[in-house]
Amino acid sequence: LNKFPFNLIGVPTEPFLIPTRKLIPPLGGVDISPIIWVGIFSLIRELLLGQQGLITMMR
Repeated sequence: LNKFPFNLIGVPTEPFLIPTRKLIPPLGGVDISPIIWVGIFSLIRELLLGQQGLITMMR
């Protein structure tokens, strides 16, 4: 993650992924922390902007 193309993704995402890795260690050598964060952001987006989301219903 210290070389050029990889640090563009590594630097902004590692502060989120490190605590998640401490809670849920890699399973069988596979890091699932990015999948967990994608799920969290997807849930938040759906709660706010989905068909019956909070922001959608305010309009």
